[in-house]
Amino acid sequence: MNIALFSPSRNPYSETFIQAQKERLSGKVYYYYGSGDSFRVEGEERNIARLTLFQKFCERFLRKPTRSLRATNIANSLNKKKVDVILVQYGNHAFDLLPVLQKTSIPFVVHFHGYDASVKEVIKRANQYQEVFRQAAFFIAVSKKMHKALLELGCPSSKLILNTYGPNPIFFDVQANFKKKTFISIGRFVNKKAPHLTIMAFAKALKVHPDAKLCMAGDGVLKNTCFDLAKVLGCEKAVDFLGIITPEDYRNRLQHVRGFVQHSKTGLNGDMEGTPLAVLEASAAGVPVISTVHAGIPDVVIHEQTGLLSEEGAVEDMAQHMIRLLDDVELARELGRAGRKRISEAFTMQRYISKLDEVLLQAAEQV
Repeated sequence: MNIALFSPSRNPYSETFIQAQKERLSGKVYYYYGSGDSFRVEGEERNIARLTLFQKFCERFLRKPTRSLRATNIANSLNKKKVDVILVQYGNHAFDLLPVLQKTSIPFVVHFHGYDASVKEVIKRANQYQEVFRQAAFFIAVSKKMHKALLELGCPSSKLILNTYGPNPIFFDVQANFKKKTFISIGRFVNKKAPHLTIMAFAKALKVHPDAKLCMAGDGVLKNTCFDLAKVLGCEKAVDFLGIITPEDYRNRLQHVRGFVQHSKTGLNGDMEGTPLAVLEASAAGVPVISTVHAGIPDVVIHEQTGLLSEEGAVEDMAQHMIRLLDDVELARELGRAGRKRISEAFTMQRYISKLDEVLLQAAEQV
């Protein structure tokens, strides 16, 4: 089976799920990335959306719409590669690709991830996804909350599949020792991940355990704000801003932490997580998760069994959860062990990819 995998940008560091799909899906995967007037296929140099001289003539003198001409070029590329099925990352990207998808009879599946199913303006611009819902073969939701939200938008239940991510299997090889009083977080410094609230909670825990440390990996618009906040709260020496780190570095650091922390919350614009992959990876590594009752997190983390959850914005509760793990290394070990077991039984990469393979094959057979 030949699969065309579309994403709006080329495999950014935070989208490890795309790399997993490229490497693990059954069949030949052609990776298309870009938007507007720039589309490329990984391994090929040329911009396939670029207009030919004849098309430029048609655009200028025959008043042919540029968007339609670019869509024709992308559709021609898909047909030449004999693509059987298309997998589109993000609902809003599928909406933007409709001119392409309408020029070919190739069935397509839309994979929602988070903001595309929650940010009000994104959904509004895509006309509530009504045309996408009508034309696509299937849709993937990565959390129960997202599944419900898409149904409420009008997605046909017969087309909607719940399929939560799975962590890279190598995270199961991590042997956490829990010796250090260190917490780690990894992710973009953006509103829905609320790194500032994580720092506020940690500052409170630091008063009880002044030798504790917090390592924060990632980058984003709130990073400078978080750096300033740590200074104001007097905990800047205990907070280490790591910048963007590799998955290998993340795994190595998970061996020596007491817990993973992330205070996810819903943004004012409605922006929500899907199911954070970093949470799945930490649990697979046997590290307890301290987080919030947000989006797909409670689907994965069971409060008091595999981690500790608080309500969004409950900084004091998160601080107390940090203190509990700093006080009790055996509790951290017990929660981490239960978390690893839960991931290995219900949220593996093999299960996620197998389900995705099944959906893509079923879509391809609809032709």
